[in-house]
Amino acid sequence: MTQMDRSKSQWLPPLAPAPQPPAPAQKRRRGIGGTLLFGLIALAKWGKALLLLLPKAKVLTTAGSMLVSVAAYAVIWGWKFAVGFVALLFIHEMGHYIQLRREGVKPSGMVFIPFLGAAVGTRSLGGSALAEARVGLAGPILGTLATAALLPIAATTDDDFWRALAFTGFFLNLFNLLPVVPLDGGRAMAAMAPWMWFLGLAAMLTLVFIAPNPILLLIVLLGGFETYRRWKERGKPVEGNAEYYKVAPRHRLAVGAVYVGLVVLLALGMDATHVVRTL
Repeated sequence: MTQMDRSKSQWLPPLAPAPQPPAPAQKRRRGIGGTLLFGLIALAKWGKALLLLLPKAKVLTTAGSMLVSVAAYAVIWGWKFAVGFVALLFIHEMGHYIQLRREGVKPSGMVFIPFLGAAVGTRSLGGSALAEARVGLAGPILGTLATAALLPIAATTDDDFWRALAFTGFFLNLFNLLPVVPLDGGRAMAAMAPWMWFLGLAAMLTLVFIAPNPILLLIVLLGGFETYRRWKERGKPVEGNAEYYKVAPRHRLAVGAVYVGLVVLLALGMDATHVVRTL
């Protein structure tokens, strides 16, 4: 990311006797005229620079939301862990971003939301359930590889910090594989078995009642709305109709193998990096 800072030195005019205050009506007219004049000067002076910066707004939004997330997580975990966690989130989302580009879809940007994760904006998921599954699984695949890269560091340094960060990364990717839209597991189910969305929602509702949590409740609400929307639009000529979910058996099997393989690997990774704390 690059930023352009322009600074211009400006000479101050010599001091002059203070003018007499104008009458109220005259002062108001001069105030309006002065504001308009200043606006026109500013537009002529900096308007071109603002236009040049507009294409970089997405980058600025991503970087800014990343910094806000780091600051928020640092309050709880400290800055070092916060930076590592947000980096793992970024790599996970880059998996989605890269796959969207491979599917011929131009993402609209990436934004980080403290305590909720991150998301890549897009108007399409590739035009088919199989493309949606590939996009959904690309995040956990790249995120798992990035988290697994921490294991040699943890083994070499014998530092529980790296084990804790790896454990969190494995958990993050495993949680995203829950079969609920709009989580990554729900995307995979679009190509495997869309009926699993209802089982996933039922399981999430049960979990909310057992261990109430605002994040889980939000996921249930989003999942419920998204599942209802898809069911309602299944007969319309839009993305998500009946033709959208037609997937060849071999492709369905491939998606299922990747999904199950990821779940197993992530569970093993969590077991290997779990740190027992004694109080």
